[in-house]
Amino acid sequence: MMDLAAFQNNNLFEAGTEFFKQLGIRLNSNTTFSLEARELLKDQYKDKDIFEAIKETYFLGLVDDSVFGKHVPLLSEDKISLKEADEKINPNYNGLMVFAVKLPDSFSPTRGGIADLTRAFNRVSKNIPVVLLLQYWGILSFATSERTRYKQEYREGEKIGKISLLKDINIDSPHTGHLRILYDLKVKPDVTDFNALYKQWQEVFNVQLLNKKFYQELANWYFWAIKTVTFPDDVEKDEGVRNATNVIRLITRLIFVWFIKEKGLVSDKLFDPDYLKDILNYSDKTGSTYYKAILQNLFFATLNTDMNKDTPGSRKFVNRQYGIHYFYRYERFFTDRKKALELFENIPFLNGGLFECLDKNVGQDNEIRIDCFSNSPQKAARLIAPDELFFSREQTIDLNEIYGTKGKSYKVRGIIDILNSYKFTIAENTPVEEEIALDPELLGKVFENLLASYNPETQTTARKQTGSFYTPREIVNYMVDESLIAYLSSKLTGRNSSSPPFRKGGQGGI
Repeated sequence: MMDLAAFQNNNLFEAGTEFFKQLGIRLNSNTTFSLEARELLKDQYKDKDIFEAIKETYFLGLVDDSVFGKHVPLLSEDKISLKEADEKINPNYNGLMVFAVKLPDSFSPTRGGIADLTRAFNRVSKNIPVVLLLQYWGILSFATSERTRYKQEYREGEKIGKISLLKDINIDSPHTGHLRILYDLKVKPDVTDFNALYKQWQEVFNVQLLNKKFYQELANWYFWAIKTVTFPDDVEKDEGVRNATNVIRLITRLIFVWFIKEKGLVSDKLFDPDYLKDILNYSDKTGSTYYKAILQNLFFATLNTDMNKDTPGSRKFVNRQYGIHYFYRYERFFTDRKKALELFENIPFLNGGLFECLDKNVGQDNEIRIDCFSNSPQKAARLIAPDELFFSREQTIDLNEIYGTKGKSYKVRGIIDILNSYKFTIAENTPVEEEIALDPELLGKVFENLLASYNPETQTTARKQTGSFYTPREIVNYMVDESLIAYLSSKLTGRNSSSPPFRKGGQGGI
């Protein structure tokens, strides 16, 4: 576990040195005073906000084979100045430089701004990469750059490639996903030279590997869930197809919610079991209290319903009305009616088909239940989505038949626990800058991979591979961008569109 308290109690040079010490790297700078950024960056200093906002700049040291020497203290006694480091470095030098930058607490840099600053430091350092540590507003960011040799021999230095960032680490309360990445950056026991460390860090800063790890966890959960849930068979009689489509729909809705939660539009309390135990009685006879009381009310009666401040009385518990999907259900599962309504009160109406309840003709003789959002205990019993699917410790299950393997153990845990252990970002990664977090393109990847898993023509291949069935932009733009645009445009212009912004007609899909 990383302890970031040094950034609260010490100056940036001392805190940065301690930070790398916890990663298992002994830095060796004796330049303890702040450097003048404009003088250091020379012609790479740009007329941009983030450059002008720099308060302090420190050279923390070099990382090379010498930091892996045996029987030496973690902090080397052989200190080196920035000038001496520059003299030591040549085109054949194998290592990297570490700088730390402090910005004002009032300044919140963009991802692009951090990338610009990282490029500037790397362009000044012509022969070796620079790792940049930034502190601002109780936050840390950590950035590095790809470097490649120029093909033209006459060109000096190296070409600066993609910038990778570990962004917005909260010093007081770091996200679990950030802590896990920092743990992965720690020098492993078998890493004994700089090349091995560089390879280890490349893997940690590889978003594709992060996506693959997340998707594998999610796929295991999906195959566990489809064997565990029960949904009404009013439309789809094939249980395998019915469970697969409903679970995929659930995952898609939930991941979408996770991205808008990243924007602060949905409260963390909805996914905090310690908080929920005080307002839920977990009395559903099918053991599905969380899915019914929290998630169904979030999906159908909150995200798909006008806020009370826009349409008074729109968000309330159902009385005896039938077929009105935008009223809350399951009041019997809440210990405090007022607190229950407060949980959902400030969550925006997204006006999109993804959260439309698919039940039809409710209360009529030809009633059709798909999502099964019902206040009737008898009808609600047709839906089973056990609480352990959402909150449970890691356990081992047998998925060998599904994956076509033999004698292998597969681990699963609650999907809320899975989502909570990864850092999400609402900003899409680009070829030139990449945040080490799950971005909105992931939604398309998950959707198509899981969709392929129950398609008879592709399921065998899909279960053995990840990432093969993926049309990212279309799904992402459809589900993420347009919903956010609809919400923001209605708030900024005061206009409430009477028609969904991205539905072209017909019922909401998976």
